[in-house]
Amino acid sequence: MAELRPSGAPGPTAPPAPGPTAPPAFASLFPPGLHAIYGECRRLYPDQPNPLQVTAIVKYWLGGPDPLDYVSMYRNVGSPSANIPEHWHYISFGLSDLYGDNRVHEFTGTDGPSGFGFELTFRLKRETGESAPPTWPAELMQGLARYVFQSENTFCSGDHVSWHSPLDNSESRIQHMLLTEDPQMQPVQTPFGVVTFLQIVGVCTEELHAAQQWNGQGILELLRTVPIAGGPWLITDMRRGETIFEIDPHLQAPDSVSEMEKNLHPEFLAKQVSNAARGSPALLLSGDSSLCDHTLCCWKRKLQQERVDKGIETDGSNLSGVSAKCAWDDLSRPPEDDEDSRSICIGTQPRRLSGKDTEQIRETLRRGLEINSKPVLPPINPQRQNGLTHDRAPSRKDSLESDSSTAIIPHELIRTRQLESVHLKFNQESGALIPLCLRGRLLHGRHFTYKSITGDMAITFVSTGVEGAFATEEHPYAAHGPWLQILLTEEFVEKMLEDLEDLTSPEEFKLPKEYSWPEKKLKVSILPDVVFDSPLH
Repeated sequence: MAELRPSGAPGPTAPPAPGPTAPPAFASLFPPGLHAIYGECRRLYPDQPNPLQVTAIVKYWLGGPDPLDYVSMYRNVGSPSANIPEHWHYISFGLSDLYGDNRVHEFTGTDGPSGFGFELTFRLKRETGESAPPTWPAELMQGLARYVFQSENTFCSGDHVSWHSPLDNSESRIQHMLLTEDPQMQPVQTPFGVVTFLQIVGVCTEELHAAQQWNGQGILELLRTVPIAGGPWLITDMRRGETIFEIDPHLQAPDSVSEMEKNLHPEFLAKQVSNAARGSPALLLSGDSSLCDHTLCCWKRKLQQERVDKGIETDGSNLSGVSAKCAWDDLSRPPEDDEDSRSICIGTQPRRLSGKDTEQIRETLRRGLEINSKPVLPPINPQRQNGLTHDRAPSRKDSLESDSSTAIIPHELIRTRQLESVHLKFNQESGALIPLCLRGRLLHGRHFTYKSITGDMAITFVSTGVEGAFATEEHPYAAHGPWLQILLTEEFVEKMLEDLEDLTSPEEFKLPKEYSWPEKKLKVSILPDVVFDSPLH
């Protein structure tokens, strides 16, 4: 639960932000991490020393539900000459270490990140006549913060968030998010480490899919070139009704029909002439007096989509993993086999991913933005055991699961098994990413991981160029506890892409859907969400 108040008003647990003339005694009472971030805010907004704030009434470290202590809201006048409209600028306080006394974040020194190392920001276009900022972005930021605290997965520039609902609970097409560096906020050195600022950018479903298939940074660059879709500062407009593929992208396509004609391939022109001779629809070229702007608009839209497709083909995808609804079965032994590595038990407690496996998978997901010239799965750190390092206290996740009775088998007691036949299961959203995994990752010599959000299980696809994998060409299916690795050759990847072509249009088929390659002893099923919501898959 939160309340709205000016930041200059006394709060229940923290004093107000000191202004430029705050007395030293008052400033010394102010939490140092909070004071450092406020300093960066005052640099940008010297005329707004006491902005409106959404404040958590009961702080997270006192048992409250909201991880962010505060979200400040500033009015930014933008820059009309640079196509930057007036907007509201939201800034979070709480993902970084504000206090330095271990009440929320473990203090690890001044050289590394403060807390999770970042705070969130959001820029929302100001509507005409709007005198106060809407408060719904603060709850959106709290939702993202809860995910970070509960999963310990941090965000990076270029990451995407599938939200599947209008960000403001309206009828808007803006239903998902990308993350990027805030264009104005500079990294801050606090007494407890460094804080960077990641800006939330609202996007349409088509833009999210393009980011998943190509990469987030590429789509962000396209959004920057289209003022209506975000412009240089990537300002979210909840009233935007068109995607970047539907809006006229002035800076990314020909500005005239004659320039367009120069880019047309001769075979394409010949086809248009042939179509016209048969009475079929054809592009109207500059020699035709009936040429309309619609032709040029369609051509520009086509160029935008081709740029995304070309990026996937040449660069691959920089998404190396997702949290997903997924599962796998070992078909090479009966389900009741007590030695099945996915169901090893100590007493009556199911075995979980070991700390080393979890850290390796988490590191794989964390490195999703990297495009490695020599892809390597993150090595398992021999100094880590059961999720803890020898020189660190238990992680936040361990403390959040303080009463868990789930047993953990030490990593060294789990053997790697080679499997003869496997069955992979995905929900529809996760299955739609399989072509990305194959075309955008494996064909570029990389790897891709699905980490289950409904159970302690993971599936990693690897290509023959990935080092550090325990799956090999001789034994392409290998499991280390509940972590399955599948090594696919380039030839088999091409075959799978042909057979899985309809996954790119999932709305056209009914669930469940099954694909099978008997010669490879591999089966893939696309199943309804309800299957993964039940305890047994």
